[in-house]
Amino acid sequence: MRLRVEFTTEPFDLEQAPPHAVVAREVVQGAGLDSVDVGPFGNTAEGGADAVLAAVGELLRRSLGAGATRVSLQVNVVGEAGA
Repeated sequence: MRLRVEFTTEPFDLEQAPPHAVVAREVVQGAGLDSVDVGPFGNTAEGGADAVLAAVGELLRRSLGAGATRVSLQVNVVGEAGA
């Protein structure tokens, strides 16, 4: 199964990316996922279910540890593995 995760971390800072946002992006960029799109107000990543779910767990632990007060995420099934 393939999954897509969309996420944001808060609080927002329009001047520069806060530490919790940087950490969350580092997690998904280093997770070996098939695609990662990082934006100023939202991020998406896609890959196999095991990799995405592991990245989500790490993203939550590390971004909350870095000061996030809210993490909003959505996970969607987008296909079968290898598709």
